Amino acid sequence: MRPPVEVCVVIISLLAPGVLYAMNNIPALQEPLPILGMGMVVLGLVLLLLLLTVRGKKNVDPLFYVFAEFSFTCMVGLMNALEQDGFISGFMSFYLRAGEPHLSAAYALMMSYWEGVVHLVLFLTIIHRMFRGKSYRSLGLLWAGSSIAHQIVHIPGVVIGKYGSNIRPAFWRNVPFFLVPFWAASLLFSRPREMPVVTADKISVEQKKGLLSRPVDLLLSLLLLGAMAFSVFRGFVVLDCPLDACFTYIYQYEPYLKDPVGFPRVMMLVYFFYTLPLLTVFIYGLRTPGCSWMLDWTIFFAGAMAQTQWCHIGASLHSRTPFTYRVPADKWWPVITLNVLLAAVPALLALRCRANPAYFMKPVPKGQTSKEKKKN
Repeated sequence: MRPPVEVCVVIISLLAPGVLYAMNNIPALQEPLPILGMGMVVLGLVLLLLLLTVRGKKNVDPLFYVFAEFSFTCMVGLMNALEQDGFISGFMSFYLRAGEPHLSAAYALMMSYWEGVVHLVLFLTIIHRMFRGKSYRSLGLLWAGSSIAHQIVHIPGVVIGKYGSNIRPAFWRNVPFFLVPFWAASLLFSRPREMPVVTADKISVEQKKGLLSRPVDLLLSLLLLGAMAFSVFRGFVVLDCPLDACFTYIYQYEPYLKDPVGFPRVMMLVYFFYTLPLLTVFIYGLRTPGCSWMLDWTIFFAGAMAQTQWCHIGASLHSRTPFTYRVPADKWWPVITLNVLLAAVPALLALRCRANPAYFMKPVPKGQTSKEKKKN
């Protein structure tokens, strides 16, 4: 009897440590171009194994190959994180030397932990649900937001930061990992939304309530405004704004923002130019009934913010970050609290939309509710 597909994916992913160990001990495979070539060959072989795994199954979702292939790379990321923190050795030194030296930075280390734990669990859960005919669209959007945020900070951060002068051929293997999540996200957004059954009467009642009559939404709107203000302020900080408040903040509260690795600067600019508009439209969605797009985009956004804030907080405290760029001990609580809140607010917004979606559903045409029909 063939084992479940998710078990096969786990077994294939567990081949990653063996591949890394072999490459780390074969000198011929430790040069820049052979590392890139071998990486492409390994990913091709993993895809072949996955094709054999689902052989005979009908109508296999194309996203299965994305999630399963990425599960293998998640294990590579986890091996990197564990080796950099001294838990294991003998797997990644060749790759950090001749492949992607930037993976030794604290920010990249936190990205590796996120990939190796959070993304891997998401992939296995999605594959489990996929082959049992259950919906996984929301989990897929959560991953898509996280993965896209990962790459739009990771790739520019490497190019403009201190590692930009030491880019090796293996770095370009990130290009497909940058493009595929966008394709997967477009596929997921185009699929039918998972909608609970809500009566027309309930939708009508919820959508007649103003913002002041919905204290949870009012509080979320205020928190989103706070997140907007914080994003604008830190955007000004990394753009070298001469205001005293910006100077004080970057030197006394979050010196990590000026770390030459480049990742924190790129992340703050992404927040300034992309997160800020999204926060604005979310406030609009909380004030305007019938914005059904809120049910999807809040999940996507929650994944993105959780990933970037995890990496930012972890890197600003990690021992691999030079001491002068870490959060000062006496400013630890205010800085970490603000950063945790910045990750928590989008998650709370997504949970609110999912728990009680009536306000965001399409408005009921006049005269269609049960009460109005009785009157007529």
